[in-house]
Amino acid sequence: MKQSTNHLFMVEPAVFYANPQTMDTNAYQVSGEVESHEITLNKARTEFRAYRDMLVEKGVMVTSVLGHKDCPDMVFPNWASTYDNGKLIIYPMLNENRGAERTPKVINWLKHYYPDIIDWSGYEAQNIALESTASIVADHVNRRAYSGISRRTAPELVAKWAELMGYDVISFETMSHAGIPVYHTDFLMYIGSEMVGICAEVITDDDLREAVLKRLRETHEVVEFSNAQLRANCCNALEVVGTGAERMLTMSKAAFEALNSVQERAIAKHYNTLICPDLTTLEKYGGGSARCMLMELF
Repeated sequence: MKQSTNHLFMVEPAVFYANPQTMDTNAYQVSGEVESHEITLNKARTEFRAYRDMLVEKGVMVTSVLGHKDCPDMVFPNWASTYDNGKLIIYPMLNENRGAERTPKVINWLKHYYPDIIDWSGYEAQNIALESTASIVADHVNRRAYSGISRRTAPELVAKWAELMGYDVISFETMSHAGIPVYHTDFLMYIGSEMVGICAEVITDDDLREAVLKRLRETHEVVEFSNAQLRANCCNALEVVGTGAERMLTMSKAAFEALNSVQERAIAKHYNTLICPDLTTLEKYGGGSARCMLMELF
């Protein structure tokens, strides 16, 4: 399986504000808006549309739908993953209004292209979650993956995913600046075709931290980020494919501006094009960034 794709799925928000259901696990979203939800939504929609248009301009195919008003985090579609053998996995989400993002209309559309369906959403009844590519960051070419354990990422489902997919997964505990686990693995690392970005310092076990870095360096150049840079969304990036099959990297404007010169040069060795939208509102109230907004369609 190839590492990256030229086709992405995105959801334009129909409502947007800091989701109270997710705040106890997401240390990166800010509550207490001083503006109305309508103003916040208008800003979020402007950011979404500009990002979508930037991707399309670079030759990335984007399929987008409009979300619905019961789901303030629907702009971050991490309830399913697709694979180039026609497999679609549907995942259990920790929070009720996140599980509601799995609309029959979108699922039925996906089924036309991915007929081999594995539906694990029933685990929500047991309060067990695994939130798609946000929970498990995969090196598809080498069939390896990485998973930071949290309330949104149950170790028993990580093991079930590894057995189903035939990937060798390293799982680890993490600690954020707030003293709780980093809520999603894709917030602390990304894997491209030739390079990896990671905030390894949040991995709490010294031996596991070194094991992760050692294995990543066997196949990729590794660029490390600090915890402060993680908070600036530097690790929430994704390799995408555009015009002429060019591999590009997308991260937010805030993330790009937080890079140091050494990191910029390392990234530039692998990517001639960076797509860096301004996602200020989405990052502030959603606690997610550029990668969180993209579901890959292989």
